[in-house]
Amino acid sequence: MKVTVFGVGYVGLVQAVALADCGHDVCCVDVDAAKIAGLQQGIIPIFEPGLQELVLKNCEVARLRFSTDAALGVDHATIQFIAVGTPPGEDGSADLQYVLGVAGTIASLMSDEKIIVNKSTVPVGTADKVRAHVQDLLTRRGQELPFQVLSNPEFLKEGSALEDCMRPERIIIGTESPQAETLMRELYEPFNRNRDKIMVMDVRSAEFTKYAANCLLATKISFMNEMSHLAERMEVDIEEVRRGIGSDSRIGYQFIYPGCGYGGSCFPKDVRALERSGREVGYHAQILQAVEQVNFQQKQKLYQHITCHYGDDIAGKTFALWGLSFKPNTDDMREASSRVLMERLWQAGARVRAYDPEAMDEALRLYGMRADLEIVASKDEAVVGADALVIVTEWKDFRVPDFSMLQEKLRDRVIFDGRNLYEPSRVEDAGLAYYGIGRGRSCRKKL
Repeated sequence: MKVTVFGVGYVGLVQAVALADCGHDVCCVDVDAAKIAGLQQGIIPIFEPGLQELVLKNCEVARLRFSTDAALGVDHATIQFIAVGTPPGEDGSADLQYVLGVAGTIASLMSDEKIIVNKSTVPVGTADKVRAHVQDLLTRRGQELPFQVLSNPEFLKEGSALEDCMRPERIIIGTESPQAETLMRELYEPFNRNRDKIMVMDVRSAEFTKYAANCLLATKISFMNEMSHLAERMEVDIEEVRRGIGSDSRIGYQFIYPGCGYGGSCFPKDVRALERSGREVGYHAQILQAVEQVNFQQKQKLYQHITCHYGDDIAGKTFALWGLSFKPNTDDMREASSRVLMERLWQAGARVRAYDPEAMDEALRLYGMRADLEIVASKDEAVVGADALVIVTEWKDFRVPDFSMLQEKLRDRVIFDGRNLYEPSRVEDAGLAYYGIGRGRSCRKKL
């Protein structure tokens, strides 16, 4: 089948590659000429394991192409995916200008029937707005062309997005049109062979499902982080608690790891957007507000541990940071805990020596060259000349450090672990003070 995807960010590019790799003919369109030119040369604008290889492979066999020509994209296929950003506004609501902009472009260029598929994460009712926008533009042009607007939300995790797209747990299609459902089932047939993963529902329910899923996962994280606060005050090891409750099949082990807060492009934005949508219909979503507030507090946690150990005067101290991205296997630093920590350290007069396997260029893009920030080429180089080590992202490379080397290199012999990677007793036995999240040295009196 022929497919057009508008937007070559995390969602659009990954979806396009997955569809092309199973045999579909995919045209990707984006207004960013530099990004399109790079993709045409095999330069991938994001880091996602396995993505570059599949882009090159499918471009070589002409199943995947990139263009800035919207007319080409609209003419290419009946199925038109909208996969552009929906950044949060100042009030937390999702900004739909890019979604509606693409819908308007499709309407202005279409000359035959189109199936317009919202892949972007959008509030309930967006499909109605897109439908009305397209119809209004067609009416102004004096045309009566058939079209459908569907919701087909993505459920991708950055760092494993390609795997999630190639082997989805579920494929949700929001439509009331039997014809559109048939086309979408045909499109996704290669991903649906082992068992029926397709769930068809009305459009508004599909839109809501995406938000509900992300908000529930964020709730589990914030709940466990709140438990870690209590654990620190009650001299409880939160890791033992996690193992205990995770063994309950009703709870499970996923998303109950306490840490220094969630970030990225999905959870923070979607929690705020759904809470804002609730207010618009006269409902106070107390749990969503609490999830956001706990996460905000959790991003202060590492700095609190640092000042608990040192006191308020940390001016002149140098902190080695292991990890800058909001999670492993991505270079994305949107709403990352590392940013909150670094900015607070700088305000207090401290310096940062940071290492991340993928996000160092992004850090330089965000902060530029600063006297109090040094980006280094390895995790070992980061600790040279540092007073303390802070673990911010749980990259695999950080899981088995040389504690004897750290004991020798770190001037103050202390580790602040925002992801609970290490066993406290082992770190302490190596001659290093250890502060985890709900583990290790207690900071009860100063928190």
